[in-house]
Amino acid sequence: MTTSASTSANPSLDPHKFLENVLGPESLEWVESQNSACLSKFGEPTQTEDYKRLLAIMDSKDKIPSVAQIGSPSDGYYYNFWQDDKHVQGIWRKTTLESYRTNSPEWQTVLDLDALEAPTTDTASTWVWHGSTLLEEGPGESKWDRALIALSPGGSDADTTREFDLVKEKFIDEEDGGFAMPTAAKTSIAYRSREEVLVGTDFEGDGSSMTDSGYPRVIKSWKRGTPIEDAKIIFEGEKSDVSVGQYSYFDRDGMCHEFQYRSLTFYTTKYWYRTLSSEQIVTSPSDEEATPFIPIPIPEDAEISTFGSDAMITLRSDWTPPGSDTLYQAGALISAPMNDVMNDQWTSVTCLFQPTPTKSLQSTTTTKDYVILSVLEDVRTALEVWKCGETTGNWKLMPAEENAVTVGESLRFGNVNRDSAVDNRVFLWRDGYLIPDTLELCDAGSLAVTEPLKAKPAMFAAEDLCVDQHFCNSKDGTKIPYFVMRKKDIVLDGTNPTLLDAYGGFEISMLPGYAAGVGAAWLEKGGVKVIANIRGGGEYGPAWHQAALKSKRNKCFEDMEAVAQDLIDRKITSSEKLACIGGSNGGLMVGNLITRPIASKLFGAAVCQVPLLDMKEYSHLLAGASWMAEYGNPDIPEEWAFLRHFSPYHMLRHDNLGLAEEGVESTVKNPDWVCPKVLFTTSTRDDRVHPGHARKMVRSLLEEAQPLGKAPEVHYWENVEGGHGGAADNKQRAHMWALTYSMLKQTLGLKE
Repeated sequence: MTTSASTSANPSLDPHKFLENVLGPESLEWVESQNSACLSKFGEPTQTEDYKRLLAIMDSKDKIPSVAQIGSPSDGYYYNFWQDDKHVQGIWRKTTLESYRTNSPEWQTVLDLDALEAPTTDTASTWVWHGSTLLEEGPGESKWDRALIALSPGGSDADTTREFDLVKEKFIDEEDGGFAMPTAAKTSIAYRSREEVLVGTDFEGDGSSMTDSGYPRVIKSWKRGTPIEDAKIIFEGEKSDVSVGQYSYFDRDGMCHEFQYRSLTFYTTKYWYRTLSSEQIVTSPSDEEATPFIPIPIPEDAEISTFGSDAMITLRSDWTPPGSDTLYQAGALISAPMNDVMNDQWTSVTCLFQPTPTKSLQSTTTTKDYVILSVLEDVRTALEVWKCGETTGNWKLMPAEENAVTVGESLRFGNVNRDSAVDNRVFLWRDGYLIPDTLELCDAGSLAVTEPLKAKPAMFAAEDLCVDQHFCNSKDGTKIPYFVMRKKDIVLDGTNPTLLDAYGGFEISMLPGYAAGVGAAWLEKGGVKVIANIRGGGEYGPAWHQAALKSKRNKCFEDMEAVAQDLIDRKITSSEKLACIGGSNGGLMVGNLITRPIASKLFGAAVCQVPLLDMKEYSHLLAGASWMAEYGNPDIPEEWAFLRHFSPYHMLRHDNLGLAEEGVESTVKNPDWVCPKVLFTTSTRDDRVHPGHARKMVRSLLEEAQPLGKAPEVHYWENVEGGHGGAADNKQRAHMWALTYSMLKQTLGLKE
């Protein structure tokens, strides 16, 4: 079958486009009808045992409260944000370390979100905690008495900001000189001094001070006690930038670093730098400071931070610095005196980490004297520790534990104090897919000696469960690792309901972590859960990510097809018993898997969460423009040529259904294609990935594919709150996941 289309921009070519109007009456009526149909099919999630179990896990008082100290190491309180059945939106609370060590800490409530007046923004009815930014005034000067509190209406990325008095434990009213931004926007705001904040937001309300990606483009100096309309512009970027910013902070030697940056793309940034004294920061506002910013001479795809007077530079591509004979590989971490860096002198470089084909740098934790490197080797964590010497640029590699974890387990570090430079204490977290979290306190200089603080009890029965790690070859021969969580006595007969999860983008790694919800709702019942570490992620460093960028995006999907086929070949499962799941970029992956000719035959079911699906329009919707470095620019014909091949919306409508496509003749390229049974979930309040992606895909499947027998079951659930996470509180999260597991169990035949 062949159909032709007009080359003009004809709205009839996309009859589902009206669903991009997020709050339009016709759109919301359609959403309501789909939500109702979904619940009619799978039942009310709140009445299921899964919902009750999942909510109990999320609200459990046995969860380990993550804390961070604010103030002096000797007497500062330890703060925690907490949600449970009594604190649905959450409380910010504090305790002492002595009390925290006990089984029943005595908490003092600092801020109760449930006690605040509810937001009135669109469909939002609850507040979602977006964190606090502290006022830091330098060594020996900080009073730690002020914070900027960010609260989101309904969970959107856009949030409000109000200044908070940490001593009196109340918001500071504007008439008393408090900084306040009551209108929700994608804002960046931080203290420069007690009397000045640096702020970027939608100042005029018309988007002119924002980038095409929807993030701040203009940064202003805002003085205490003045209206924001009087704030002075101090830095501007281009509309085409992803984001723009300026920030300052005090480091270990008391010096103040100040940076400006323009994020040109998601992975490239231009930096400018100046160093100031603490007196200059206090007495000379940014719009009056005469010390110039100087461009930092590093590659645009490198990232920079500081450790005292040293620069810390992480590379995303191979680099030989000027005047040097040494090649530093993509993924390396190097250090050099900041003065040398600014003078483009590279004779005193220390390489703190050099990657290998199987080893990559996952994260860096800094303390007063140490740098702790968490290193992945075939997705297993190892540690490397460096100590800063007595002089600038001097580093010493310290002994560290080898083989820090076993397969399926993980560890991570967190600073005890919000100011990482004040001491060497760190929190050490351990867990695994089947291993509940534990929390220990230790010194960065002796990580083998720890004080156990907390241990979460098991949230599901794991005695008869195990974790395996397998490798399979992708289409081009690349070795792909994946983890399998399963019953020990599983029968390899291809009948085991199996859920395959992956992400494959933005250099984000899928690492082991305690999967309480998965264990309770899926593994205990005999289901198998698989985590695939496909290309596009960060498990093997920048090269692993870059192997699936733009025109090479197909590698992600070929990797998933290889893992799925390997699971079938091992007789762990079969096509009719295998489902795939993914959210956001992972939703794009799922969208491809259900529309590709090979993958759609490998899966019996799919769950597609907060997805990107229309890759022709994505860069014009919400934050989509910021991801063009990952996917490509659909407005450039040469890039649309490859984007078209992983745009699920187009693959569905034009390749699989043969519907008219603008400017080209459309032919049914995959006549045997049939969509796996699928559930789409998203959020009306998602202001990062537009809900129109999921809405349009579902309507096309229902109205254009289903009448042809090409889409047996298509289900849709849209939460009216929740932002990009899909849910704003624990009840909403439990509802969404209970619905998801109901669909999977009914579709794959997993019995309760």
